Amino acid sequence: MQPIDLFATKGVEYLFAGAFLLALVGFWKLVNPRQVVAPAMRRILPWFQVRADAFFHQGHSWVVPAGHGEALVGMDDFAQKLLGKPGGFLFPAVGARVQQGAPAWQVQVDGHTIPMLSPVDGEVVAVNQDVVQSPALVNTEPYDRGWLMRIKVPNPTVAARNLLTGSLARAWMDGVTESVRAMPAGELGVVLPDGGFPVGGFARALAPEDWDRLARELLLTD
Repeated sequence: MQPIDLFATKGVEYLFAGAFLLALVGFWKLVNPRQVVAPAMRRILPWFQVRADAFFHQGHSWVVPAGHGEALVGMDDFAQKLLGKPGGFLFPAVGARVQQGAPAWQVQVDGHTIPMLSPVDGEVVAVNQDVVQSPALVNTEPYDRGWLMRIKVPNPTVAARNLLTGSLARAWMDGVTESVRAMPAGELGVVLPDGGFPVGGFARALAPEDWDRLARELLLTD
């Protein structure tokens, strides 16, 4: 007795079944164009970006090695979006020493002065004059042309132990995002129905009457 070839005997039935499923999917896309991909399957873009090769301090400053024992430092994407467009910066003098976890520079925003913490110990060897002339560079290019200071770091290995990079930095920033999402804010700036992004200077939306205190708290300088 010859074995029964199911694919041979049921070929027509499979073709009809396949055609029916394709038609059903096409009809479902037609009548439910926004429901084809389940919300849980959509890619959710992060609110705040991190630079892959940067090391981050939890006060929302970053550092990137620049060779010859020096490093560039700046404010991260969260900090620039939190504060919005700065009017200017107050930097330490060239030759001054900064300390990891201590206030190193100040951001001037709408008549308020917000201090920020240095991510490393070291000596200031240069200040970014492009940012002095155009402070909004920290908003458009916070991890590139918007760097703030060049610092001579005496012991980079020790400094790196207290900083976050790579997947740890991404996980930390995602945690920061969740904390912000949980804060009460009627005008946070969510512009899309399935997530959206916060507006620049969103500290004012979180605390309109006391945003500068909240900003210092989130930047660990309050």
